Formats: sequence, structure tokens, C-alpha cells
Amino acid sequence: MAEFIKIYEDKPSEAAIKKVVNVLRNGGLVIYPTDTVYGLGCDITNSRALERIAKIKGIKLEKANFSFVCSDLSNISDYIKQIDTSTFKILKRALPGPYTFILPGNNDLPKEFRKKKTVGIRVPDNNIAIQIVSMLGNPIVSTSIHDEDEVLEYSTDPELIFEKWQNKVDLVIDGGYGDNVASTIIDLSGDEPEIIREGKGSLDVL
Repeated sequence: MAEFIKIYEDKPSEAAIKKVVNVLRNGGLVIYPTDTVYGLGCDITNSRALERIAKIKGIKLEKANFSFVCSDLSNISDYIKQIDTSTFKILKRALPGPYTFILPGNNDLPKEFRKKKTVGIRVPDNNIAIQIVSMLGNPIVSTSIHDEDEVLEYSTDPELIFEKWQNKVDLVIDGGYGDNVASTIIDLSGDEPEIIREGKGSLDVL
């Protein structure tokens, strides 16, 4: 059964963040708060954990469109090809924030994602998520926990999330109520920005 821990976003306890990072390093799955809906995440470098998330979502790992949650813009450059100035300016305006940006992946992607030409990148405006990724030292692979078609109440209330997920994951963070609007997805891998899904993030950043 998963562990359930409370972490305060305005002042995350270092010991609590360390506990989360240890679970991730050991191949565990974690449900954590973002600036949109709660996310299900694992260490990007752990193949076994990646397989577990794909199995939960009922998809083949190589076909999965997971996001990479990074701590800042410099973290992003490890996994994407060189981007032009206009793309960088959009990222700088929008991040951290409730966006997923689709960008061209480079050859340093984990082997499970090498066949992919693009990768979804998130830098959420949530101190808990940022602290976890910073202490871990590399991104976490993430997917939202809501059903594809609708966001239900159980995906915003940490206690209800724990009830539903306690036997599937290793740790659930109570970081307060989550949002029930998903991130805005913008594809920046082509010549012009393409809006894939309009969510919480305003399109003014373009």
C-alpha cells in the first residue's frame, strides 16, 4: 500500500522531498501536485518504473506520450534539439506555468523514447514538483491521473486520489486540492506553433 504524505507548497519540508526522491530513485511511482491536475510520475532513468506507468495507463511504453517534468529551462536542453530564439522566447514567457510544449527530441533521450521525434516538456508552476525534480537531478516522466475525457472530483482531492491509487503506486503526496483543468498543449516542433489542446494556460504567451 502506498504511503500518504502531506507537503506544503509554500514551504516544502526538505525531509519530505527527500523521501519522495528516494522512492523515485528506487523505481517507485509517485502521485504529486502540479499547477494543473495531479500527476503520476517516475524517474526518467528507471526502465522498470516506466514500464509500470505504461501498464497502468494500458499502453505500450514506446507509444506513450508522457511528459517530461523539468525543474527549469536549462534542464530541458538535455533532451531537446537546439531551438531557435523565437521558440526559446515563448518558453521563457510561459514557464514555469500550466503548459506542455512539444519539442524536437535529441539523441540523449532515454532509450525507451529514442524512436520518438518529439517530446512533451513541462515546467509546472508548483514548488513541490520543482523541488522534487531539482533534488532528483533529472526529469520525471509524468502523465495526468484523470480519465482522458473528463476530470472528476477524485482527481483533485488528495484523499480521494489516495483511496483510488493506494494499491497501484508507492507514494501519494497531499499538496492541497489540485486543479481540474489540464495544461495547454502547444506543439513547437514545426514551423509555426500549433495548439493541440487549450487548457489552463493562456494562449497570450504566443
